[in-house]
Amino acid sequence: MIRGDLYLGVLLISALLHSVTCNKGNKHKPWMEAQYQGIIMENDNTVLLNPPLFALDKDSPLRYAGEICGFRIHGSGTPFEAVVLDRTTGEGLIRAKGPVDCEAQREHTFTIQAHDCGEGPDGSNSKKSHKATVHVRVNDVNEFAPVFGERVFRASVTEGRMYERVLRVQAWDQDCSPQYSQVCFYQILTPNVPFTIDNDGYIKNTQPLQANGERLIRFTVTAYDCGKKRAVEDAEVEIQVKPTCKPSWRGWNKRIEYVPGTGNLALFPSIHLETCEEPVWSIQATIEIQTSHVAKGCDRDNYSEKSLRKLCGAAPGDVDLLPPSSTGYNWTRGLPVQETQDSSLVFWFNGSQSVEIPPARLPAGGSAADHLTLSFWLKHAGGGGKSGKDEEVLLCNTVQNEGSFSHYTLAVHGCRISFLYWSLLDSARPVKFLWKLEQVCDGEWHHYALSLAFPTVSLYVDGVTYDPALIHDNGALPPPKRQARLMIGGCWADEKLSGKSNGNETTRAAGAVTGRFLRGYVSGFALRLGSVDSREVIECLYSCKEGLQYTDFDSLGKGMKVHVNPAQSQLTLEGDDPTSFSRALQHVEYLNSLQFPTPGVRPLKLQTIVRCLSDEGCLSVPDLEGYLVVLQPDAPQVLLSGSPRSAHPISDFQGPLGVPIFPDLRITCSVSHSLTPNKLERAPRAGKDQFLLSCLKL
Repeated sequence: MIRGDLYLGVLLISALLHSVTCNKGNKHKPWMEAQYQGIIMENDNTVLLNPPLFALDKDSPLRYAGEICGFRIHGSGTPFEAVVLDRTTGEGLIRAKGPVDCEAQREHTFTIQAHDCGEGPDGSNSKKSHKATVHVRVNDVNEFAPVFGERVFRASVTEGRMYERVLRVQAWDQDCSPQYSQVCFYQILTPNVPFTIDNDGYIKNTQPLQANGERLIRFTVTAYDCGKKRAVEDAEVEIQVKPTCKPSWRGWNKRIEYVPGTGNLALFPSIHLETCEEPVWSIQATIEIQTSHVAKGCDRDNYSEKSLRKLCGAAPGDVDLLPPSSTGYNWTRGLPVQETQDSSLVFWFNGSQSVEIPPARLPAGGSAADHLTLSFWLKHAGGGGKSGKDEEVLLCNTVQNEGSFSHYTLAVHGCRISFLYWSLLDSARPVKFLWKLEQVCDGEWHHYALSLAFPTVSLYVDGVTYDPALIHDNGALPPPKRQARLMIGGCWADEKLSGKSNGNETTRAAGAVTGRFLRGYVSGFALRLGSVDSREVIECLYSCKEGLQYTDFDSLGKGMKVHVNPAQSQLTLEGDDPTSFSRALQHVEYLNSLQFPTPGVRPLKLQTIVRCLSDEGCLSVPDLEGYLVVLQPDAPQVLLSGSPRSAHPISDFQGPLGVPIFPDLRITCSVSHSLTPNKLERAPRAGKDQFLLSCLKL
């Protein structure tokens, strides 16, 4: 019995000694998960972790070595701390050191480590676990209300139109989460307004609006986020109802007055193009200041044709082939005459008649038959057989040159004008010069001047020279009869008639038959043989003293172009920006260098072509039609001054030299407006004498 009790005591002492020996050895490190996901609300300080924060130690259940004494967070500026809830189980908690703000930082990442209690109360030989990663997301709280980006939203609409989107109002929310940071819907607070708003803030009208009613419509809108929090301040919306916009030119006067002697005049000083805010690709505007009658409405009345030719330095000897009908000039008696707005005499050729000039009225040819000048105004009517493709003769002439004969024909053929020259009917082949010009068939008045200095031929149309395509006619052309004849509006052709006499066929000449008649209006047809006029002379004869010009090229926008025709009756502008285009058009001027211009009306027209990126819905700008009125110039004042008496001895009257009747007579001429001579005038003035003659002429 004693031996058994002794055995039990030894076992108990051995167990106690073993326990003391094991506690002194901290063999294992604490263990925890490698990664944790956490959530914390903005208005809370406890982080909910997944999985929960636990640290285990294999030394458990030994005291100290098997217990968890704490957690340590690594990372500078981390707003969290970790605490141990139960040392035995190793349960822990992560909490915020202070309030967290989702808007400042929505997510945080840091590492955490657990350490045991060591081998005793003093924590000696404490062991640390590995570092685990912790991701904490801060959950948003709906603490902010939506805020509008603008206090007042403004837009404009055109009356009578329905819009899918008039404008968009937008509000923002400072909350960080998708739920509370998004504006879920908008609302119009003002009742009975003809507008609706969708959840994206787009406003559209529910009915067409009228500008004659309320021109400015105001209403209030508000916004709600997805947490149903309303905007702190509502926004105001102002929508202006504009009258129906029509693309057009604005700010111009239909009637423009010009005071003689005041220099150049801007025709459209305040004009601007209204494009109704539509995108524009290119703009082209053409300004015309001319009429459709002969001479294009140009002021050529200050000088007679004879005086004008002298001023321009033209060679003398012109013969008018279509003069007014009179006793000695009666070949135009049968031609219809068209009434014109000026003094020009216009003849109508109807396609079935022509006139022949009597030989006695023609200029002498002599050796100068290969040098001639033809000038005339023509408004070709076209038509005729084969849709106007038949040749129509303007002038057909056979000239006798000291026993030999030459021939030339001027004709139109569709949109072509040709000049056939037969230098010598006996031997040489004819040569044909051909020009293809739109002016021939556009149905408008044009001035033509043809100069022949064989083998050179020059054609001027409206003062501009055109080079011909030289054609040698190798066809079998029968030469005309060797008889001096000149015809306008048609040409003759030899015709042979056949008949039977005693059963035998005979042929006899029936004379010349006229054909290839002209359809159109002709005026001022003149012929001169001998020396031809130079290009400068022809341009001077055709040029106007009034017209259009553009001088302020500094006002042109980038890429803009200006073109003025030689007659200065048409000016074209090209550009792509409506603002700079309007500014350029404001500098288009009417020039008039005449001292005493002919008063009256000059029709004015502005045509505009607008091209867009797409032809669909492009702008159509109406033409402008107005007129320029040249006012009556002030009459010049002619003043004679000198001594009222002249007394002399009788011997002076009896002398061989006599006595001057007006020894100190002075003649002065003055006008009330200032005169501004221009270098574009047809010829320079010859000082005081020329000015005095102009003054006395009126």
